[in-house]
Amino acid sequence: MKSQAIVEYGQPLQEVTTDMPEPKGGEVLVKVSHCGVCHSDVHLHDGYFDLGGDNKLDVRGGRQLPFTLGHEIEGEVIAVGPDVKDVKVGDQRVVYPWIGCGECPTCKRDEEQLCNKPRQLGIQVAGGYATHVMVPDAKYLLDYTGVKEGLAATYMCSGLTAYSAMKKLGDISPEERVMVVGLGGVGMMGLQFAKAMFDNAPLGADVDEQKLQAAMGAGAHQTYNPKDADAIKKVLADTNGGVPAAVDFVGSEASLKFASSIVRKGGKVIVVGLFGGGFAMPIPMFPMRAISIGGAYVGSLGETHEMMALVKAGKIDPIPVEERPLDQASKSLDDLREGKIMGRVVLKP
Repeated sequence: MKSQAIVEYGQPLQEVTTDMPEPKGGEVLVKVSHCGVCHSDVHLHDGYFDLGGDNKLDVRGGRQLPFTLGHEIEGEVIAVGPDVKDVKVGDQRVVYPWIGCGECPTCKRDEEQLCNKPRQLGIQVAGGYATHVMVPDAKYLLDYTGVKEGLAATYMCSGLTAYSAMKKLGDISPEERVMVVGLGGVGMMGLQFAKAMFDNAPLGADVDEQKLQAAMGAGAHQTYNPKDADAIKKVLADTNGGVPAAVDFVGSEASLKFASSIVRKGGKVIVVGLFGGGFAMPIPMFPMRAISIGGAYVGSLGETHEMMALVKAGKIDPIPVEERPLDQASKSLDDLREGKIMGRVVLKP
């Protein structure tokens, strides 16, 4: 099998050839048909996350090199271990990659994505920038009948992340609208799930005018550019004091400052993006405004099944997906790093 792998952090990926693995026990071997390129792959490729103030979170110790990225995986089952009963050779499946140890209390309450001993595909374990990938259990394979090939893969991270983040907002009253901050690939997924899950179409914010136009075309009620000097005042005026909740799909100092400034008293901010930086707010403002700021990290296997039911029912409009050959994995990471990609890119071996 072949893969595009990290051989040195921050340097171009290289093609690596390894022996084809044979599944054992409950394992399933999948021939990859599509694998999405995610912004978190950029940080893993760099070897660090920006924590602000010249501080970095070094993540180079989480894997052995050469290492194959890629966690938005879609493909065909081509071999199964002797204990597998739920799938068969020839099945087309998407892969839930956020796999934990399976034994700890976190895993047992269906929050494997938060496990302290993760075995996540493309993060700690070899992923989908490859011709084949080994999945440890058939329960992590989901049917995507009725969903466009290539697009289905992206739901395993960007779609799931958006869905899980929106679920954390709880009940939104019928007269209010949530704010989606950051209208890239994941943010546009968030826009679609917000439309499906809440009574009113959401608001959107981004510093890129093209993305604002795309969001309006995709069903946003109104959009705002945080670079405009009066953007915050306009949101507060248009929403009679602020939105009940904002989801920050960028995760930068500027985006979180904007998101936390436009929620009303008692409002909620959920941070999803990993762009990086630091954040500060006077502590008395938390009780005085009664706001809460939390994070969302992808989603559980149970949430994945819920999300795919919405998608298969046709309630989520598809986002643009560009297919590229596997050998353009490194270029795709560079394009994503430089903000040149609208929608999503999927690699096709």
